[in-house]
Amino acid sequence: MTLRLPDFVIAGAPRSGTTWLTSALDRHPDVWLAKPRRPEPKFFLVDELYELGIEEYSRRWFADAPSSQQAGEKSTNYLESPTAAERMAAHLPDVRLLFVLRDPVERAISNYRWSVSNDMEHEDFATAIALEDEREATLEPRLRYARPYSYVSRGRYAELLRPWLDLFPREQVAVVRFEDLVGDPDETVAGIHEHIGVERRPELAGKIEGVNPSPDDTEVDEETVRRLRAVYAPLNEDLAALLGPQFRPWRYEE
Repeated sequence: MTLRLPDFVIAGAPRSGTTWLTSALDRHPDVWLAKPRRPEPKFFLVDELYELGIEEYSRRWFADAPSSQQAGEKSTNYLESPTAAERMAAHLPDVRLLFVLRDPVERAISNYRWSVSNDMEHEDFATAIALEDEREATLEPRLRYARPYSYVSRGRYAELLRPWLDLFPREQVAVVRFEDLVGDPDETVAGIHEHIGVERRPELAGKIEGVNPSPDDTEVDEETVRRLRAVYAPLNEDLAALLGPQFRPWRYEE
């Protein structure tokens, strides 16, 4: 029996525009996206789902996908799981991967504000950053995949991407910056069309708007922002070295 499985998978750092990108790609007539978009499939991430078997994944998410279209799914948190990378490589060795990343300082701030707005965070920004490791170590099971307090660790992109690049050919992995989605959505989405094997249709991108936004009025102190920039500056250069000259790293001016 031939299983219908995804031709491409969208992942990336939370708070980096993956939800908007999924909507933009879904406008293409040769693209089919797994639905509903919430909850995300998370099949290769969540042990209990993976144990159901690849047949169940195919039946639940891709049974209606036409063979004439490129089928895909979006599960943002795949990026942070080496186990998900191993499982996907075993079942989907030819899949096209798309990771969306954002300036890790801005991503951490957005994540913090999102957690505040969803009544998961009650500390100030500096305290929340200081408590991250302790909270991660004692996270209650129901939050083990949401990880609402993982502000800093989710921005260590080179570390997160290495397992994927070790398991998949480089040409199957595209890494897109959130800032390019915002700054030039038409060309960026058209490049993604090429990556997943459909005709370039830049006019289908549309204007990037707030999807699942975090409020921008929760205060974050500048000293903590400066400290985060100092942490991430060398890590951003590590990412650029990993991905090659086509990737423009985030740099911070003092």
